Order: sequence, then structure tokens, then C-alpha cells
Amino acid sequence: MTTADVVVAGAGHNSLICAAYLARAGREVVVLDARPVPGGGAVTEELLGSGYAIDSCSTGHTLIQTNPLLARDELGLLGEQGVEYLAPDPVAHVAFPDGRQLTMWLDVERTVEELTRFSRRDAAAYRRLLADYDAVKDAFNASRFTPVGMGPSLEQRLREHPQGGVWLRRNALSAYEVVRHEFESPHVRAFLLWQAFQTLVSVDLPGSGALVYSIVYGRQRRSWTLPRGGSGRLTDALVRVIEAHGGTVECGRTVTRLVVEGGRCTGVETDDGERWTAREAVVSTIHVKHLIDMAPGDCWDDAFRYGVETLDVGIPAFVVFLATSAPPAFAGGHTAVSAGLAGWPEQLVAGCRAVRDGHYVRDAPWLLVATPTLADPGRAPAGHHTVKLISPQAYLPDLDKEAHARHQLAALRRFCPDFTEEVVVASLVRGPVEVEAANPHMIHGTFHGGDRGLPFSGALRPAPGWAQHRMPIPGLYQTGGTTHPGGSITGGPGRNAATVILQDLGMSIEEVVGGGRARALGR
Repeated sequence: MTTADVVVAGAGHNSLICAAYLARAGREVVVLDARPVPGGGAVTEELLGSGYAIDSCSTGHTLIQTNPLLARDELGLLGEQGVEYLAPDPVAHVAFPDGRQLTMWLDVERTVEELTRFSRRDAAAYRRLLADYDAVKDAFNASRFTPVGMGPSLEQRLREHPQGGVWLRRNALSAYEVVRHEFESPHVRAFLLWQAFQTLVSVDLPGSGALVYSIVYGRQRRSWTLPRGGSGRLTDALVRVIEAHGGTVECGRTVTRLVVEGGRCTGVETDDGERWTAREAVVSTIHVKHLIDMAPGDCWDDAFRYGVETLDVGIPAFVVFLATSAPPAFAGGHTAVSAGLAGWPEQLVAGCRAVRDGHYVRDAPWLLVATPTLADPGRAPAGHHTVKLISPQAYLPDLDKEAHARHQLAALRRFCPDFTEEVVVASLVRGPVEVEAANPHMIHGTFHGGDRGLPFSGALRPAPGWAQHRMPIPGLYQTGGTTHPGGSITGGPGRNAATVILQDLGMSIEEVVGGGRARALGR
């Protein structure tokens, strides 16, 4: 039996962030993860041979940039641990079904000039989009990085804003409804929805409307922000922080059971029969749909169980990893770290619905083509590249994934004719079934811990009444993508959970990052 102050089940980036804050606060922390490497969805692996650093899940780190974790460098990840971020330019490049193309640049004027080719009215509307979100961004950021109940809700913050009525409506609309109201060109609409769908939230569902603003605004300011060396560099830095403060991260440890004694969660058991006991708290980043099976049924509140059972796991993904001797260059020689194929808005809406209904979608209405080596060549041998294709696809156990991958590459080659089979050095295809097999937390091949529409956001995530990271079993806390503000690389759930746990331990996160008490208690 191993005993620590805090036992953390799962080593995704959010649980590592939470553990790092707790370790810095002087708590003895042990982090357990089933996989051979820590990081969850923030992992860089040599999946295609030596020298090819492949982000097996996340690549872009745009959303985490406004988290105080990085904005204030609270744990020294930038200044002390050497994490470095790149802002590729151009930001994005997409091709439309009719063969036309659009490039987004960090220079706003250059992006507006591109949009003017399709519609002068839409170019002006794009300026308004940026200005409108700039005026309200602080409300959205504050709500993301404040635990539910420890500050005003997003709705309360918006009500206090001069344009609150407009934003309350926008936040409830679907992304599809927003672009139809604000923009006229089908090409501009398709481009904006291609951006809004980056987190795989269905663009036709209520609550996705603000993504048109927040994602586009973030990309326009920071591009598709990349950590130099790969997504796993963030993970590596967090592990170093934990270890520097006396904590440990143990891989190859599959948590199978929560230990509940006297009505309180006092630890966990792993598949090798070992018990890990916590003096003060157990923190879980296990998907909540798996979590409820790890303790006796009568431990869970009925409303919590209902909330977990009805949580929509989200849109599954189909992924093709490639090691290549050349990047995918679009007609005209255009390349971008973040590129892709943008189907017409109606095609994307139909595709989202088909995937949610479990139907095979042959022609991807949305395709992301990520080539990080265009900005970060050290991820591959000299002159070579890593390329990742991501698209939505239903969870189908009998899917012929190799045939589907060939079909996607053929579709891409319509616009990138020189990206032939001869440039592909190695490949790996993962359908939703294989994505889930590689990481069971990604239920049905979903990356984001569950849909983030209106029924599953804010105080309703992961279940109504249980959004403060404290679970129905005393002593147990939940973080990760199933908690507020949701999946993607935001670090929000990790920092928010740490804030709540530290408060329950009689401390504040400001006190910890300020250093006074942390140094006094530090190990």
C-alpha cells in the first residue's frame, strides 16, 4: 500500500495541472495513469518511426493561452521549464467544393482582403465579429477559468455587459444560425463554420454559436498556437514541476476501483491489486461514464447518475497520421500548418447529424489537415513532415478504415495534386474504435470529454448540481474534459479543480502561486 496526501487517477494535462498546483502547495501527490506515457490527449509519440514526433491527439494550444496558468506563468512552465509556443502564419488555408480557396493571416487587413474576394459585406462583418468579441472576451475568459459557483456565471456576466442581450442570444444560438444571420457568402460561411467546428461541437446545435466568435478571434490573434517540439512538451514540463515539488507520476497503473470507507473516498486500487491511499483527497480525470462503475451504486446521488447517463459523449473522430517527404501543397502553392477542406454549411450540418445518428459519412464535410512541421521542422527528419488528417465519423466497429483513409486522401489530392502516394513514407489510420482503444477515456473515439452544448455546459457539466469538481462521494474530486469548461487543451478544468481543492484545504490558488505559503510548506 502506498500513501500520499493526494492521489490523482489519470495523467491527462488537466489532472497534471491540478496535481502541479497541489504539489506546489506542499501536498505530497501521486499521479497514476494506465498508459505507458503521461499526458492523455497531450502526448507526442514516434508512431511512424524514429524522428517523426507525432501528436497522437491534440496539436493546437490556442485556447490555453488565456488561462492564468500561462497568461501569468503561474507554475513557471514558460519562464522556468522552457515551454515555447509558436504562432504560424498563415493561420489557416481551406479549399471549398467548387475549387476556390481562402487563406487566413495573422495580419487582419490581409485576412479581410481575402474575404473581400468573396463579399465586401462579409469582409466588413468580419471586422465587426472581431470587435464584438473583443468587447466581451473577458466575460467568456473569466467564466472558463473560474470554478462554477465561485464567481458569476457566464449568463450573469453577459447580463451586466452593455450588449448583454445580444450576447445572451448569440450564446444560445447554433453556429449555423449565427453565420447565416451575419454573413452572406457561402464560402465565408463555410470557412467560419470550418473554424467553429475545430472542437468537434455540432454546429447545428444550440449553444455552439459563440464558437464562431471565440475560435475565430483566438486564431486571428494567436494563430493555431503550437508548442515547439510537440503537444507532449507541455506534459513533460508539468511532470517536471510535480517532481520538483516532491510528487511522483506513475505510468502503467490502471485504476480499477475507488476505495470508499465510512462513506468517504480514501484511495484507489489498480489492476495489479495495489492500494493507493489518500490522506486528504482523491482526484479523478477518469471519464465520468466510467467513474460511476468504480464504486458501489448507492454511493452516487440519483441526480448525478442521471446527469452522467444523459451526458452526450460528443462527435467521434477519424484520424490519419502520415510521415511524408513533402507537405500537402494546395493549388497555387499554398500551405498552412492548419489547412483543410471546408464543405458547404448545409453539408456540414447534414454530416454532424448523420454522425450523431450513427451513420457512415463517406465524404467528409469537414477535414482538418495539420502539418506542424511547416512551422516546427524539428518534429521530423530534415526535409520531411508529419501530417495529420482529422474528420468526424460515426462509431462503427465494422468500418473499413483503410479504405476510408484512401478515399479521404483522394479527396485531398483534388486540391493538392503533388501530395501523391510517393511522398508518403509511413502511415497509421485510427477510426473511432482505434481512438478509443488507444485511450479508453476517449469514449467512442471522442476527444473532448462530451458535447459542450447548452445541456452540458457550465453548471450542468458533468451533471446538474455537481459542477464544482466535488463529487457525490466526499473526498473525491473530478477534473478533466468532462468538467467545466470542457475538453480541448485549455487547462481550465485542471486549474479550476485545483482552486476548489485548495479552498477545501484552507488555502487559495493566489496564495500558492504567490509563493509565500507554498515555499513555507514546500517539500
